[in-house]
Amino acid sequence: MAEFSQHGGLTGCHKDGWGIAFYEENDVQIIRETIPAIDSDYIHCLQDHNFSSNLIISHIRLATQGKIQLKNTQPFCRELAGKMHVFAHNGNFKSIETSKTIKLGRYRPLGETDSEYAFCFLMNLMEDLWNSEKLPDLEARLEVVSYFADIIRKLGPANFIYSDSEILFVHGHRRTQKDNRGILPPGLFTLCRTCSAKKERTKIKGLDLDFRSEKQEVLLAASVPLTKEKWIPLAEGEI
Repeated sequence: MAEFSQHGGLTGCHKDGWGIAFYEENDVQIIRETIPAIDSDYIHCLQDHNFSSNLIISHIRLATQGKIQLKNTQPFCRELAGKMHVFAHNGNFKSIETSKTIKLGRYRPLGETDSEYAFCFLMNLMEDLWNSEKLPDLEARLEVVSYFADIIRKLGPANFIYSDSEILFVHGHRRTQKDNRGILPPGLFTLCRTCSAKKERTKIKGLDLDFRSEKQEVLLAASVPLTKEKWIPLAEGEI
C-alpha cells in the first residue's frame, strides 16, 4: 500500500482522491477518500489490519470532470440481482451526457463524473440480463460488456475495470503516454502468474500476494507495468 499511496500524489499527478474495493463473495468493502493517497491515514490502517481478498479493484484519481468530492471518487458500485457490481475508469468522455445512445434507465449518478455516468449506462444494459430466471453465462455477460465498450470508445479514452463479483472484465483503450506521444494505446497492461507457495516470485511494490495453497493463478491489471516481468499490453479495444 505504501507504493500505491506514493503514486497518489507523490511520484504521480493523481492527487484528487483514491479508492479501493475488496470483494468477499457477493459483497464488497470499499474505502474512498478525496485527499491524495500519500496523505491518507487509511493507507496505514489497510497495512496494519492486513485486508485481503481474491478480487481487488483500486483507483487513484486525476479529476477531469466533477469536483473533488466523495461522490466523484472511484471505484463506483451498484447492487444488481443480489451482487455488488464495481467499476473504475481511466479516461475522459466529454460529451457522454448529450449522447443519444447512452440511456441510464433507472440508474442515476450520485456525482458529476463521466465515469459514473458510463457505469450507470453499463448497469442499465446489464439489468435485463441479470434479472432473468437463470444466472447469465460468461458469453452473455461478455457480449454486453463488449457492446458497452464499443459505444463508449467513440466518446473518448475508455480504459475500465468492471466486476460483477464473479468475473473481472478488463478493457484497454488509450491513455496519455509518458513520452508525450499523445493519447495512444496501450491503455492497460496485464500479467498472469501461476505460482506455488514454494516458488520464488518477483515482488511487486504495494502489493502482497499470499499463497496459502500449493498452486494459484493470479491476474494483475494496471495502467503501467509494475515489475520487470513481461506484462502484456492490451490492444486498442481488447477485453
